[in-house]
Amino acid sequence: MPVSTSSAGLPLWQRRTTAAQWLRFAAWLFGLSLFLLCWKVISDNTLWVFVEDAGRQGSDLLGRMLPPRWEYAEKLWRPMWDTLNIATLGTALGVLMAFPVAFLAARNTTPHPLVRSLALMIIVSSRSINSLIWAMLLVTIVGPGVLAGIIAIALRSIGFVGKLLYEAIEEIHPTPVEAISATGASRLQVMNYAVLPQVLPAFAGISLYRWDINIRESTVLGLVGAGGIGLALNASINSLAWSQVSVIFVMIFATVIVSEWMSARVRRAMI
Repeated sequence: MPVSTSSAGLPLWQRRTTAAQWLRFAAWLFGLSLFLLCWKVISDNTLWVFVEDAGRQGSDLLGRMLPPRWEYAEKLWRPMWDTLNIATLGTALGVLMAFPVAFLAARNTTPHPLVRSLALMIIVSSRSINSLIWAMLLVTIVGPGVLAGIIAIALRSIGFVGKLLYEAIEEIHPTPVEAISATGASRLQVMNYAVLPQVLPAFAGISLYRWDINIRESTVLGLVGAGGIGLALNASINSLAWSQVSVIFVMIFATVIVSEWMSARVRRAMI
């Protein structure tokens, strides 16, 4: 017999029917069966000998990473600068493309349902492919380097920014839109004076949040040749220079902490 709480804080008891009880039992049984099936598939494809030895291997690897080779940090400033450029320029390019796509995808601002479907397809396509996969494709197309990383970050950011922004547009208060429309304003004027002022704070917060995420994602794009500190990380791992890897990890961690702090401060000042 389930119980919920009323607005006054009093318990409200509801009696389930027999059919509802059996349906609830069947749902739990299906979920448990699915969990056991997934566990069996994972277990059958796992070499448990390696798992049992994972602790010793991990401690051995950690021992090789310590102490860090701090003098190697002098060679990492340029790759880290490239990583920051990839994240910043990629975010700016992605936000620039996502802004009009979001307005075309929102129900209350799209000019036509077919245009909305096309805009939603762009957003879904961008969100369905990870930035690392975008980078792999772009390294093949435009060659290795920072340019591939910037475009990969931008293409990934379109879906993220576009989805959150078009949802914010659909949730705007309709009263300012109705008031400005009643004055005989054009569609562009309604967008400029009624819609934009309501969504700009959300747009600023979404953009900063995406830039913060892209700082993290851009650190690994070099693993597939898209520039940045990931190139140095990949080279150090391939040469088994674990003391250099630890320095790279520390630098990435410090950069992420600083970017998180900067993003929070700017977001607090703008919103």
